Amino acid sequence: MDDDVWARHANPWSGWSRVSILPLFAIAVWSRVWIGWWAMIPVAIVLLWTWLNPRLFSPPASVNNWMTKGVLGEHIWLARGKDRDLAHHAPVIRNLTISTSAGTILLLTGLAVLNVPMTTTGLAITMLTKLWILDRMVWVYTEIGEGSASLA
Repeated sequence: MDDDVWARHANPWSGWSRVSILPLFAIAVWSRVWIGWWAMIPVAIVLLWTWLNPRLFSPPASVNNWMTKGVLGEHIWLARGKDRDLAHHAPVIRNLTISTSAGTILLLTGLAVLNVPMTTTGLAITMLTKLWILDRMVWVYTEIGEGSASLA
């Protein structure tokens, strides 16, 4: 994403509505039980929503909300995550990323074998750890970005 898309994605409507993507994806994949190969249509719609979402909203009017700070912090982290002044965040973010990956593997395996407990556990782990990472990105933004991060 370029800086303009990041600015649009920082809109809290974009950030919060993206939280819907994993549950919608799980339902879309699971729908193959009910509608067979037609399930590719809802899967494609969810994938389109994933791409369109950060592009649909205008930049936020203010950065005084948790989601906007989290998205801007993520932008900073992706650009400067190796900086010495951010090094204290790296172990936590690494461990949360490993947990998110484990949850994603569990989610995808559950969807492949149509196992409800595995799917819902993987979904919960993935979403909770992703939100925890986002909370850490708020911290990154608060430490590094306030006053220096622009919205486009």
